[in-house]
Amino acid sequence: MRWLLFFGFFVSLNAQNKQLLYGFKEVPQQILLNPGAQVDYRGYIGVPLLSHIHFSAGITGFSAFDVFADDGKDFNQKIRDVVYDMDAKDFFGFNQQLDIFSAGLTLRTSLEDMVFISFGLYQESDVFSYFPKDLAVLAYEGNFNNLNRRFDFGQLNVSAEVLSVFHIGVNKKINSKWTLGLRGKVYSSIAQASSTENKGSFITYPSANNNLNHIFDLDMKLQTSGLSFLDEPNASAGTAILKKRLLFGGNLGVGVDLGFTYQHAPEWTIDASLQDIGFINYSKDVKNYILDGYLEYDGIQSVFPQVVSGQTAQDYWDEVKNDFDELFEIDSTTTSYTKWRPLKLNSSVSYNFGRKTDKECNCLDKSDTSFQNRVGAHLFAMKRPNHFQWALSAFYYRKFYKGLQLKASYTVDAFSFNNVGLGMSAALGSVQFYIMADNLLEYQNLAKSQSVSLQLGFNYIFKNYEN
Repeated sequence: MRWLLFFGFFVSLNAQNKQLLYGFKEVPQQILLNPGAQVDYRGYIGVPLLSHIHFSAGITGFSAFDVFADDGKDFNQKIRDVVYDMDAKDFFGFNQQLDIFSAGLTLRTSLEDMVFISFGLYQESDVFSYFPKDLAVLAYEGNFNNLNRRFDFGQLNVSAEVLSVFHIGVNKKINSKWTLGLRGKVYSSIAQASSTENKGSFITYPSANNNLNHIFDLDMKLQTSGLSFLDEPNASAGTAILKKRLLFGGNLGVGVDLGFTYQHAPEWTIDASLQDIGFINYSKDVKNYILDGYLEYDGIQSVFPQVVSGQTAQDYWDEVKNDFDELFEIDSTTTSYTKWRPLKLNSSVSYNFGRKTDKECNCLDKSDTSFQNRVGAHLFAMKRPNHFQWALSAFYYRKFYKGLQLKASYTVDAFSFNNVGLGMSAALGSVQFYIMADNLLEYQNLAKSQSVSLQLGFNYIFKNYEN
């Protein structure tokens, strides 16, 4: 019973860090991370629905192995250990991205002056939640055993959204050192729910005549938009609504990405980008739920009793629901609201070495005079409601020949200090395939992993004019 209460706080909830893709010049999708990245091809067309498939999920504080390992320990004790080992700074995340279509081409304004234009449409899902430590303890122990303890309801901080993004970017090589880029975006929110502005507390203390005095001081809000499709009588009607929202029929917003690459010398490269400087205004299909007020309840029994043996989850939550129905009345509104997109920063510095020469092995293409090796460091940061989520990576890139490139990375972030990743790009003629995965050391036992990330895709690439 207790483990049901514990996992009831989690909404099937890693960062959106793509350190393997960032700066991987042979993969066209890297320009989505930095609109000012260097482009070494004339154009590309992504295979519809297959040009970029990305999935990542992560959790800090514990892994599934800590709870479900067959080690003879009592299951309830494992749950208790996890609850007390975690704190309100721990978090959970899920991100998924799917390119619906994408393409890019070079426009020549003169013999020497060229601009690279890229555009496309992708769908993205993102779920994020902090661990509500006080609420987990309250659900696990009840309030009778925690008299005079203040439970912070402001720790409840969760957001989830599914949206589509149409984008068009301009990439311009200014001179031999500088490449600049700008990408405009139009967001169409398919469905969204968030509760990120909560305040309040709950405390129980003994009063006269053996009573317990419960004090609620709450200012809580749940904002939702686009969830009416769940009320549709049949699946086809709900699917039709989602398709419409995918193509600019949802709540709209705008944003931009900025980026640059600075080639200080042939061997040294510095680049950086800011993604999703923008917002979405939610005015369609909006429903907000507000719980705001102060209440003192003087009673003999605790409002949150400790879970007793033999009591079913339904019985427990029925009791809690009945108590709250008597104590609180939740207001609902249809007031529109605006949310800023989670801002992302990428930056890297790299050193190139090992230029190919005619003396090198015949297994390499002598016509390509570019460097064969690159090492560097990559910084990622993302704005979350209460903190910046970050990651620092060291990487090594190796070009074996035009049709095969590999990139290995070692990443330190909030999830792990031993994240080893590997990415590969392979081409047969103009058809390219790439695949990238993180946390390879944990694949022997995925239950011990606190994060996992996978991305892959297919593209048709138009070679440079001189090729």
